[in-house]
Amino acid sequence: MNGGGEVSGQGPAGGAEALVGVVLVSHSGPVAESVAALAVGLAGGGAKAPVAAAGGTPDGGLGTSAELITEAAHRVDRGAGVALLVDLGSAVLTVKALIAEGDELPEGARLVDAPFVEGAVAAVVTASAGADLDAVAAAAGEAYGYRKE
Repeated sequence: MNGGGEVSGQGPAGGAEALVGVVLVSHSGPVAESVAALAVGLAGGGAKAPVAAAGGTPDGGLGTSAELITEAAHRVDRGAGVALLVDLGSAVLTVKALIAEGDELPEGARLVDAPFVEGAVAAVVTASAGADLDAVAAAAGEAYGYRKE
């Protein structure tokens, strides 16, 4: 398993509803895929928004891969933007570098500042409701305020 699986969505943009796509970037393929499955499940199991995991390296190791992130972002692009949520430092740097390059990610791709698990759930639920990229990013970011005490 290379951490590049799509969890939900309606296939390529041809004829599909314009929805914000969500890419979950982790240093671990299994972590990215598990968080994607959790977010889709908590979105009612029938999440409409396309969600893809981009975890680890192409050979299944720990790390981040610009190639896997780029492929995942293109898979979930439905014309309404792509929200990229990341777990740790070098994942942030990799996504920032891809955005700065300007031609690797789909137009409208955005790094979302949010906690990885809670933000992923909020992003998928909000995107599945048909919200725009600004609303998806805001909902994911609001997850910083979730108190656990």
